[in-house]
Amino acid sequence: MTTARERTNAVVGTREFLRTLASSGNATPAGDVQRTAEHLLRHYPLDGDLAVSAAALPDLWEDPNRRTRRGSMSRNSGAARNRGPQ
Repeated sequence: MTTARERTNAVVGTREFLRTLASSGNATPAGDVQRTAEHLLRHYPLDGDLAVSAAALPDLWEDPNRRTRRGSMSRNSGAARNRGPQ
C-alpha cells in the first residue's frame, strides 16, 4: 500500500525529474531515464487517488473520470493531470 508520504514524494520527484529532462542540453542514457521513471511511478497517484483528492479538495484537483473525450482535463479548471499508468 502506498503511503501519503510515498505518493507526495512521487509527485514532487516526478516534477523535478521532468524539470531536469526539460532543462538538460545533454541526452540522458535511456536506461537511466527508464529506471528513474519506474521508481517515480511506483507510488504515483492513480485516477482513484485523484478522485478521492478531488472530492476533498475540489479547488485543487478535478476528478479524472470527468475528462474530455481526448483524455485531457478541462483547461479552465486548473486541475492536475494524471498521465501515469492505471
